[in-house]
Amino acid sequence: MEPVQALEQIALLLERSLAPAYRARAFRTATRTLRELGPPEVRRRTEAGTLESLKGIGPKTAQVVREALAGQVPEYLTKLESEVAPAAPGEGGEELRALLRGDCHLHSDWSDGGSPIEEMGRAAAALGHEWAVLTDHSPRLAVARGLSAERLREQLDTVAALNETWAPFRLLTGIECDILDDGSLDQDPELLARLGVVVVSVHSKLRMDARAMTRRMVRAVRNPHADVLGHCTGRLITERGRPESHFDADEVFAACAESGTAVEINSRPERLDPPRRLLRRAVAAGTLFSVDTDAHAPGQLDWQIFGCARAAECGVPAERVVTTWSADRLLTWTRGDAPHAKR
Repeated sequence: MEPVQALEQIALLLERSLAPAYRARAFRTATRTLRELGPPEVRRRTEAGTLESLKGIGPKTAQVVREALAGQVPEYLTKLESEVAPAAPGEGGEELRALLRGDCHLHSDWSDGGSPIEEMGRAAAALGHEWAVLTDHSPRLAVARGLSAERLREQLDTVAALNETWAPFRLLTGIECDILDDGSLDQDPELLARLGVVVVSVHSKLRMDARAMTRRMVRAVRNPHADVLGHCTGRLITERGRPESHFDADEVFAACAESGTAVEINSRPERLDPPRRLLRRAVAAGTLFSVDTDAHAPGQLDWQIFGCARAAECGVPAERVVTTWSADRLLTWTRGDAPHAKR
């Protein structure tokens, strides 16, 4: 096993297990350092005992490198492989997962993700995706380093440059845009119109009165720039957890169906949102769906199987899942040139 391969695999396992972000980031940083050095220089420095003098290499990452160069499977990697279970497919999830072509919700280190855009894109392509959508946060979510209009414009140029080297894989432009208290969206309409996919989500005042929350969400999903309603209840189901927001689900899902806004099936293990009872009501309402990971690191991009299993369990028709569509069909939909179109 090459040292870079070992470090990458450790980072993936840490990300998948929802370990603190700084732990996985240390192994990602070490991986980049080793790539820049090249294998001969890595071996020379390891033999000379100077590896840890490099910025980004600490005792734990250096030990992984030494063990890999000695022809061993690093002990820390073996430990993680025994502790971190692979994503369990769940009954029926495999069939829908095989149909997926992309992921409409992922974050990079431009906001609160743990890895650069390039690493997220390459990881998505390695999973077999034809496309993925970069959806860093909008400016109001300051705790997540949400993108100002200026930073978002800069990101569009960065994505365009990367796409010149990635064909046939495509990284589509997007945003996870905060739904403000009155239901308006937290970014310039001119910029939202330039994006491939706009995910709209509630991140504040989650305990708002049910009637006010319903009005807020309905206004947001009817916005011509909104394409996907993200993690609709805002719940967290692990550790201390967070209860669901209260709103009239039938009214919100009817507005989604009428306006062509897809309901996200969020696959993060601590979200799994919407709950099954609401997912079934969205099916009955006739909405479109987007099975997404909401990944904040490369190791989380294979979580879609969790959403696929819940979709199969709740009778979500595959033809209504926009993440099974080609990139061209997806963009035709978001730009308003197809049935259920948004704009």
